[in-house]
Amino acid sequence: MLTQAVLKYKEDGEIYLRIKARPGAATTEVKGLLETPDGDTYKIDLAAAPEQGKANLELIKYLAVWFEVAKANITVLSGAGDKFKLIKIVK
Repeated sequence: MLTQAVLKYKEDGEIYLRIKARPGAATTEVKGLLETPDGDTYKIDLAAAPEQGKANLELIKYLAVWFEVAKANITVLSGAGDKFKLIKIVK
């Protein structure tokens, strides 16, 4: 699902992802891709509540494993309190 993102990441050393977070799911996983005017947006279910930053922490943890980077290398650039987020990942 994140294949194009992974390829760009390996070439450039950093990547920006648009995410539509869906907290409160049974498991954390990528559920699909939305084509938007701003570019592709990945729908990700999160096994965390949307309260006190728990969903953002779950998203960061999931992406850190997926991209094999430290959690400190992942930043929520915008949308910390919203379901639509812009994420920066640095190698």
